[in-house]
Amino acid sequence: MTPEDLTAAPVRIGTRRSRLALWQAHHVRDRLLERWGDALVVELVEIETDGDRIQDRPLHQIGGKGLFVNAIEERLAEGDIDLAVHSMKDLPGALAPGMIIAATPPREDPRDVLVLRTGLDPRLGLDALGRGMVVGTTSLRRGALLRRLRPGVEIAPLRGNVPTRLRKLDEPGEGPALDAIVLAAAGLVRLGLRHRIDVALDPESFCPAATQGILALECRGDDPRLRALLAPLNDEDAADMAAAERAFLARLEGGCQVPMGCHAVLHDGRVRVAGVVADPSGRPYFEASRDGARKDAAAIGQALAEELLELGADKVLAALAHPEP
Repeated sequence: MTPEDLTAAPVRIGTRRSRLALWQAHHVRDRLLERWGDALVVELVEIETDGDRIQDRPLHQIGGKGLFVNAIEERLAEGDIDLAVHSMKDLPGALAPGMIIAATPPREDPRDVLVLRTGLDPRLGLDALGRGMVVGTTSLRRGALLRRLRPGVEIAPLRGNVPTRLRKLDEPGEGPALDAIVLAAAGLVRLGLRHRIDVALDPESFCPAATQGILALECRGDDPRLRALLAPLNDEDAADMAAAERAFLARLEGGCQVPMGCHAVLHDGRVRVAGVVADPSGRPYFEASRDGARKDAAAIGQALAEELLELGADKVLAALAHPEP
């Protein structure tokens, strides 16, 4: 296709309505216009998802992964939009039929971070969280890791977009007074809130969610125009890290929400992939890592998942899939 063919029709980007989701969609729009020029018209289509609509229950109680993407993928399949921009960590291990991840832009900081209430010393790191302090998060993974590393803390459910979560920390209302909250560094950085990061948590001890900090640009697999338009936005480093981490996720995902993390690091043509699976209580806890050639990233991620299953993570998965009444 010629550039004229590629820019002949508008590109409709489907996005959630949150401030962070809109930032991400605008970011992709700007990258497209930088590459293809003003001849390309890019429109944003705001879509409400179940995850946005249901705010009174933890994600793992209402379906978990897919809650923030299903409605958008439906509009994509129906042809109402041409491109969906997701936080890749919201995507299930398997995409909807006929869909592909056409590009992964450069990765933002993958770490989790602590935001502390006024009066706590960020120089202490996790040690700032004393026994009985309350930390806000609805992520089973974050809760499990906190319970393992700081057994005396209490975990309080925390839903809402990034500004809402910060407000619940800064201005306690009906819920419990929070001493800290855990957020993804990427969301704060993208929203210009880097100054709110008090403690960046080391991925070696606080393993991030698989693909945290990576955007997924999803389109229909049978749309060669979109695939060509998006190709220049792809970052090979982000794509290879995503391949390893999504292979890990796909092998372990069994229809339930599991406290699991995966983090890939690239160096000199090689990839090191670390992964964890934990009971929501923090015990038992299984961790392992694998190293290999970068070209084998997906296979390494899958092999790592297999290793954790052999170590005993399969029992955690089974217990979460079939909880006792």
